[in-house]
Amino acid sequence: MILYKADDALMCKVFAMTLRGAAQDWFHTLPSASIGNFKEFAIIFTKEYTFYKTVRKHADHLFNLRKKPDESLRDYLRRFKAEKANIIGCDDQVASSAFKGLPTEHELYRELAITPSQTLAEVFATAERYALWDDDRISAKKASKQVDHSTKQASQKSNKFEQKARDKRRSRPQEESSETGTFTEFAIPINQILAQVKDKPWVRRPPPMKGDPSKRDTSKYCAFHGEHGHYTNNCNAWKRHLEELVREGHCTEFVAKKAIQQIEDRDVAAKEPPQKVIRINTILADSQESELTTKERKRKIAQATYVSQVTTGVPAVGDTPIIPVM
Repeated sequence: MILYKADDALMCKVFAMTLRGAAQDWFHTLPSASIGNFKEFAIIFTKEYTFYKTVRKHADHLFNLRKKPDESLRDYLRRFKAEKANIIGCDDQVASSAFKGLPTEHELYRELAITPSQTLAEVFATAERYALWDDDRISAKKASKQVDHSTKQASQKSNKFEQKARDKRRSRPQEESSETGTFTEFAIPINQILAQVKDKPWVRRPPPMKGDPSKRDTSKYCAFHGEHGHYTNNCNAWKRHLEELVREGHCTEFVAKKAIQQIEDRDVAAKEPPQKVIRINTILADSQESELTTKERKRKIAQATYVSQVTTGVPAVGDTPIIPVM
C-alpha cells in the first residue's frame, strides 16, 4: 500500500481486500459513494471498531485478583500467573506484593505476611508447597465423599430391598397372613372339601385378593379365590369360612371323629347361661330382744343369722353388712 499511497481509490480497494468476517460484512453495508478518500475511510473504520480495541492492563490490576471461595489454591496461582503474563513489563516486586488476594485466615497469607521481603520466585515456590498440601486435602475430601456416597448408595439399595420386601408382603392377601387361630380338624384336606361343596348355595365366595397381582407367586393357586398367590390348603379365608359353615351345620360329614366331641363341647359351653351367685341373708329375731342389753343383743343377732347360699360354680361374693332388727 505504500507504493500506491498516492492513489486513494486503489488504497481503499486494497484495504477492503484485507478485511475478513464481520469486518468484511460491515464494509459491504456501507452506502455506495459514501467514502471520498482513504483518510475518510480510515476514520469511519476506526470509529466502528474502536470499542474492540484491547485495553492494556497495568501492574496494579494484580492487586484486584482475589481467591474465590470455591477455588483451589492451585487454580488461583495459575490464574494469577496468567494475568501477570498479560501485563507487558510487569515488575516482579509489584507482582510479589500483589500476591495476597487470599483470605486472612489462610495459612499461606499468614506466612507471606510474616516474611514480606520475598522475590516473586520465592513467593511462587512457597505457594506451590501450599498448593500441594491443598491438593492432598481436596483429594482426601473427595475420597471421603466417594466413600460416603458409596455408603449412601448401599444404604439406599438396602432400603430399596427392604421396601420391595414390604411391598411383597403387602401384595399378599390378608388371608395369607400368619394368623394364630385354631381350626377344626377335618378327615380330608380342605381343598378337596372345596371341590365337593363349591357349587353349594351356602358357600360364599370371598372378595378379590389384595395387592399387586404381578408380584404374586404364579406357581401357587387358590381355588377359593380363583387367583394365584397361595395354595388352597393355606388359604385362611377358606379356613375361616369353613368354620362358619360347620357352625351352621354344613360340611359336618368332613369333620374328623375326634373333633366332633370338641365341637359338641364348644356348642354346649356356648349355650350355657351365665353362672350366678344367689345369696339369701335371713335374720331371726326374738320377741324378748328389746329387753336385752346392747352386747347381748349383738351376740344373739349373730347367732340367729342364717345364710342360705345357692352357688352354680362361681365363687361366692363377699359378705354384706347385717343390719339388726330393733
